[in-house]
Amino acid sequence: MYAVFEHGGKQYKVAAGDNLNVELTDVEPNEKNIEFDKVLFVGDEKDKKIGTPYIDGAKVVASFKTTAENAITKGLKLYPMYFRRRKDSQRKIGHRQKYLNVTIQEIKA
Repeated sequence: MYAVFEHGGKQYKVAAGDNLNVELTDVEPNEKNIEFDKVLFVGDEKDKKIGTPYIDGAKVVASFKTTAENAITKGLKLYPMYFRRRKDSQRKIGHRQKYLNVTIQEIKA
């Protein structure tokens, strides 16, 4: 069974036991679990539920390895470049996004 849920403007396709990085959100530092309730799709080959836009009562429960404070990871460093041709003007900026590393525990439909 797998589910598709929305979080932070992105959609994630997950199954129980998957490890993934999601957008950083406000979570208490000593939390163990996080629930995603904007579930768009739940099912497998036989049984399917499709939301309009979300499924009522469906949740994806994920946990942190230790605590939410230790689950914060950093992504790759990105270097956006602003450049104007023939103006001798360019600007380079560095950015590094923070994510929450979670493990999917169960899918409630």
